[in-house]
Amino acid sequence: NDLWCGKIVAIFTFLRSMKKKNFSTHVFHRTIFPNILGHQSRVEAESGAEYLLLSVIHGLLNGECSPEIRLVGCSVLASPCRDDKMIKPCRRTCEALRKDCSHAFEAIEMAWPYFLDCDRFFASDQEGCFDPLAGLKAKQELALSSLSPEEPSTIIQFTYTSNSQMYSLLKRTAAKCAHICHVYSIGRSTEGRDLLVIEFTNNPGQHELLEPEVKMVGNMHGNEVLGRQLLIYLAQYLCSEYNLGNQRIQTIINSTRIHILASMNPDGYELASSEVEDNSERDLNNQEGHLLNGWTNGRSNAQNIDLNRNFPDLTSIFYRNRRSRHYRTDHIPIPDGYWFGKVAPETYAVMKWIRSLPFVQSASLHGGELVVSYPFDFSRHPQEERMFSPTPDEQAFKQMARTYADAHATMSNNDTDRCGASFYRNRGIINGALWYSFAGGMSDFNYLHTNCMEITVELGCDKFPPEAELYPEWKRNKEALLSFLESVHRGIKGEVKNTDGNGIKGATVSVRGIRKDVTTAEDGDYWRLLNPGTYIVTATAKGYSKVSKRVHLPHRMNKAGRVDFVLEKVLTFSALLQIWERFDPYNQFERFSEGDGGVERQEKPWWWNYFSQSGISPPTWLLRNV
Repeated sequence: NDLWCGKIVAIFTFLRSMKKKNFSTHVFHRTIFPNILGHQSRVEAESGAEYLLLSVIHGLLNGECSPEIRLVGCSVLASPCRDDKMIKPCRRTCEALRKDCSHAFEAIEMAWPYFLDCDRFFASDQEGCFDPLAGLKAKQELALSSLSPEEPSTIIQFTYTSNSQMYSLLKRTAAKCAHICHVYSIGRSTEGRDLLVIEFTNNPGQHELLEPEVKMVGNMHGNEVLGRQLLIYLAQYLCSEYNLGNQRIQTIINSTRIHILASMNPDGYELASSEVEDNSERDLNNQEGHLLNGWTNGRSNAQNIDLNRNFPDLTSIFYRNRRSRHYRTDHIPIPDGYWFGKVAPETYAVMKWIRSLPFVQSASLHGGELVVSYPFDFSRHPQEERMFSPTPDEQAFKQMARTYADAHATMSNNDTDRCGASFYRNRGIINGALWYSFAGGMSDFNYLHTNCMEITVELGCDKFPPEAELYPEWKRNKEALLSFLESVHRGIKGEVKNTDGNGIKGATVSVRGIRKDVTTAEDGDYWRLLNPGTYIVTATAKGYSKVSKRVHLPHRMNKAGRVDFVLEKVLTFSALLQIWERFDPYNQFERFSEGDGGVERQEKPWWWNYFSQSGISPPTWLLRNV
């Protein structure tokens, strides 16, 4: 290219390897040394930790953010030159990359690479820069322009998606709707796959005062795949319809913060999908391949742990203490003994996620029946496998389950052919323990450990339906999914403040007659799901007075009522005591970085071996706690 010249020609090995893999790169093969990082020669650049990181980053991030990370990193190590002057890559490209990809580094506990510091090594458009992703963007735009304008405005391809395709689809959706959408990782699976969440709200990335937070989780059992696909379609639908001006979708997103974890068990899905493919290849005439495989392969994670039996059993603690006024029956702490058992990384990541955000309601999508179940899932008499075991919020849970079942095309119809279980006259909903009892479930944990109320949606008999069924299933469930998102706006919401007007974090909001309290979020706001009726609501906080209010919720109320509290500060004996903090692994994961010795005494992450065994100077700048 006549635009690019230089004193020293350096064609990096990884540039050639990227071209062999059909990665789109800029057509520049000439650079000048020293480069932006101060490397004096090609040999010095290729022997550095920066070069090694770019060589292995695809594997470390499990294919995420590739080839973008490598292209942008390459542009720093080998910037082109014009008239013997080096041209830096564009700062806006770096900033957009960091926004989209920082979650992937956080998921493997790796610091953002220093040489991708957008302020130090990149330039503004005014200074004269080049976009290292221009070629890649051009290809993507060309692919989009090939779509016929006569096709439907919201385009969803109703096929199964591999894990890498799912990650790519969610990231592309977030890029398309960056003003309302954001992707982030909550952790990694046993085999290192990302647990990627896509978020929808009118102010992505942060909690807004009085805006309820809803989460939807799919593919907890790796072989139950319909929920995973529906959530992927839902993400695409929300993005597209918002941009097209769909008033209902805009109202949902502008008033709600929605978090979608399409796959909680990507390792199990990998096994289940490979088994189905193998079965189909062996016998193309076997019409039951999907159905039979779906019941056996990939249900558990890669450690052979059933994730829906792996959460702390707080329900037994609730049953033991429910008759005592001295023990709380909500926000039950995790027993210390739980951590001595085998806790799956997927379970740990979700528990940490649940605790980190003030979720109000949730749905976990499963397969194997056609029904919505709600807590408790564990029987109040362990010997009874099928026993009605209601929570204090039985009526609110029934209403939540009814919202989904009634909006589903066939679920609430008593004439619908079920999958073996008898739900006669239940109209598609059932108490979980009355159906069958099990301990350590995610829904019970949500309810007893946090403010969040979660239902379990069983989407149908076939856990791994043929692709031809995906579009009909989307049509059957779309309205139910949207109605569930809307249903969070019921009951009451408000703020608990002190007399200075500041929100009180951790204040308790209780409802007389319902032995389950909710607590306020960081800024003092709260949400309480309630059915229509009259209630006495009380707000309390340590060191403050108690305030009660009488609240009436009419039947035709279509949004949550606003009930605020102002508490006066009072001096109590308990406020003077220093309370011993109980053991909690959530707050202990950075202890290794404390004390003398600093970096050398810190427990190194799994990826450190890539660098420590290479003979190069260890890149301590990749350690997050340095």
